Amino acid sequence: MSFMAFFDGATTTWRVDPAALTSAIRDRWDDVEVASRHRSEVAAYSWTFRANDGPVDVFFAEDGTGLYVDAALPDAAEVACLLRRSVPEDVALVFCDQGYSFDVWISSGSTAADLVRAVDAQT
Repeated sequence: MSFMAFFDGATTTWRVDPAALTSAIRDRWDDVEVASRHRSEVAAYSWTFRANDGPVDVFFAEDGTGLYVDAALPDAAEVACLLRRSVPEDVALVFCDQGYSFDVWISSGSTAADLVRAVDAQT
């Protein structure tokens, strides 16, 4: 399933550093493959690895405001929480699915389990 975690780039000039995000992903998961080429605006950087519930593909937007995650919900929620730790607390970060059937605000203390519960409550 496809999920997104992003913030409104028009409300802040702050951006996520892809090198720092790569480091955080590699610190959390083993055998992370980093794409060596720029694919598009929404997939300027990408990482592939296995998490608890299966394969994960993460695509980071060129503008540094968010990412797309193809994974099971619990794994996507964990990636979204990792992104939250890379974003200042005053920047509002939202987690949603590709069809926008839910949207969950990710607070600085959110866990993957918190996000999954919030998603379940909206769907």
